[in-house]
Amino acid sequence: MNDFNGYKHFFKIEESTSCDYIDIDNRHKTYNENHCWQYDIRLKNRQEDLKLHGLTEDDVSSLKVSDFDFFAYDLNIDNSKFQEAKRFIERHEWLGKLSLYPTHLFTATYKGILCGVVFFDMPNTFSKLLGDDTRKIERLISRGACISFSPKNLASSLIMFGIKWSVKNTRFRVFYGYSDPSAKELGTIYQACNFIYLGQKFGAKKQYKSPITGKWVTDRSFRSRSAYKRYAKELNIRWEHNWNKGDRVLWDNIPDDIELELKNRAKEIYENVESREIPAKHKYVYILGKDKRETKELKERFFEKNGRELLPYPKKR
Repeated sequence: MNDFNGYKHFFKIEESTSCDYIDIDNRHKTYNENHCWQYDIRLKNRQEDLKLHGLTEDDVSSLKVSDFDFFAYDLNIDNSKFQEAKRFIERHEWLGKLSLYPTHLFTATYKGILCGVVFFDMPNTFSKLLGDDTRKIERLISRGACISFSPKNLASSLIMFGIKWSVKNTRFRVFYGYSDPSAKELGTIYQACNFIYLGQKFGAKKQYKSPITGKWVTDRSFRSRSAYKRYAKELNIRWEHNWNKGDRVLWDNIPDDIELELKNRAKEIYENVESREIPAKHKYVYILGKDKRETKELKERFFEKNGRELLPYPKKR
């Protein structure tokens, strides 16, 4: 089953929203607070958020998770809240952009006010945490944010709502997320949800400055469908409609000499752009079955593949 065939019928995500674009205006170079960037956004947005929604500090001082309503949306079927959630992420999440393949959306509202958003995605790269067929049952927790005046445990409650809904309504059983040291993130929300910590050794080791946008991107950006179409145009090669299916390049349909030209062009650009080292990311995983028996079986598969000794949670930024 291809999880993202359907969503493009409902909305278009511009290429600039790809998760390849993981640096926003070099903010981490000047950010020196003792808390993570996401929390800093909450602090800076608070007064404006209250004013925007006609609330006072007294109105929100005693808010509890039970005051909020939670909703789930399969984006292949219902995209009615997508644009509103996208704008919410742009305002309240530190990257300020969606990743490339969102498949499910989970929201929390208070008296009709959107107060929390979590997106689940098809992973950028599939794992083998439970074996070769892990890809069939895993989702990436790609983006999430809560409004500044929400109770501190709303984020963890919304993530767990999304996981439990997914287990009940889909085939997905393995859910993972990353925390970025560049934003001084430790993954405290994942820790609060009792995720398994997999260590700080994940993600790209380098970023590369795009000659097109000037943004810092991963090396995947130079091998995307849109990049190859751009190379073809530079080389005066007409891109045929059967050379790609969605975002996937169909190399079997491209003549060998043209394939070589395109790949050589990608290599030439990639090897000659400015690059920089970046810290590895923390990774967390949560495994849940439909019942205790399935959960036990899935976790046993995980421990057989990855060992039984759990890593301690990181506490120092």
